[in-house]
Amino acid sequence: MEIRALSFDDRSAWQKLWKGYQRFYAASISDVATEQTFRRFMADSQPMYCLVAEENGKLIGLVHYLTHRTTWTVGDYCYLQDLFVSEAARGKGAGKALILAVYQQAEALGCSRVYWTTQESNATARKLYDQIASKTEFIQYRKLLGA
Repeated sequence: MEIRALSFDDRSAWQKLWKGYQRFYAASISDVATEQTFRRFMADSQPMYCLVAEENGKLIGLVHYLTHRTTWTVGDYCYLQDLFVSEAARGKGAGKALILAVYQQAEALGCSRVYWTTQESNATARKLYDQIASKTEFIQYRKLLGA
């Protein structure tokens, strides 16, 4: 298995994984937002990134992350926003490899923290997360704004 940056040539395979992620979370993200997201990943000027897991020439997983400033530290924070491994490839270490690769990238970017959220009921993923990160006591609140 190889972990590498997303490339223009990965568009179709990435989108298939992205749609799988949305199905997993029962989410519907517009084609416009999907297209904008892919363009942001390809733009050097954007603090948004995507790594993919590839096995035998096929993409089997993705991780999206972004960096942002914080008032708490000198270094930026890295938010791991989306992580998905195809159902057929689960349990083989791709998820862990993708997270560890984000850790490396965040450190190279001078970040002081990597963080993410998951659903409380996502027990399988949480078993992995408990091994490689610390669970906090924070609760997320959100307010959707008109687009």
